[in-house]
Amino acid sequence: MAPHPTIQAIIDTTAGAIGGTACVLSGQPFDTTKVKMQTFPKLYRNFFHCFMSTYREGGLRGFYKGTTPAIVANISENAVLFLSYGLCQDVVRYVSKTDKGAELSDTQKASAGSLASIFSAMVTCPTELVKCQLQAMHEMESSGKIVSGQRSTPWTVVKTVLKTSGPLGFYQGLTSTIVREMPGYFCFFGAYELCRSKFARYMGTDKDSIGVLPLMFSGGFGGACLWLVVYPIDCVKSRIQVHALTGRQAGFIKTFMGIIRTEGFTALYSGLTPTMIRTFPANGALFLAYELSRKFMMEAAGA
Repeated sequence: MAPHPTIQAIIDTTAGAIGGTACVLSGQPFDTTKVKMQTFPKLYRNFFHCFMSTYREGGLRGFYKGTTPAIVANISENAVLFLSYGLCQDVVRYVSKTDKGAELSDTQKASAGSLASIFSAMVTCPTELVKCQLQAMHEMESSGKIVSGQRSTPWTVVKTVLKTSGPLGFYQGLTSTIVREMPGYFCFFGAYELCRSKFARYMGTDKDSIGVLPLMFSGGFGGACLWLVVYPIDCVKSRIQVHALTGRQAGFIKTFMGIIRTEGFTALYSGLTPTMIRTFPANGALFLAYELSRKFMMEAAGA
């Protein structure tokens, strides 16, 4: 028996938050490297150079700058994403005239994920702006774009944004976030569900019983498909949000064309290596934590 809609919403939100925490803790060092390479592609020769430079400058702590807003971002994003994902599946059922509670196809679930990403983008944008600015603070100071020697904590960044741009300053990069999320999460959920279906068919079981390793691989595969499709958009978003430290930035189209014109198309893929390395452990941990915690809570609720 399905639990009460309120209980179902709480379960989906909690499982999403647990998955988001697991994702950050397992992938943050690679995410920090990605943001640095996206924002300053000429400063680092390759992933290894950026990784070692970050380690020399700040040790292991250097990789975890921006972890607090990253955890807040991922908990918020995945809590809203998976809550909306469940609700958007009902919307897809209504539009496709499918019976309530009926199993959706992989493509329909991908569509529900894409729709849900609009809501998650609203909570992701402000926290990602703080995270990206903290991660690239050293490079902004060393390049002379901002005054060096300032104390950099999540709270100081929040106060600076409020002082210079007001509350709406946290939504610099919102357009590029939504442009990234909608196709990205279509690929993310579509690839994840498709991969689980293939494993289930091969193993002769249902998708909920494929085991830990196939589940983690499916999550990693979904993440890899997401980043391969939307990486240039994410690069533009990172530029806008990090350089917002110097004041309000140009919009998505102007920033995108400026990068193409001055640095070439390849600059949009700077930092792709650490992103692809990160995607399997981080997204594998995300879906493993989400599915296991959700299954536990559903059983506890008597579903």
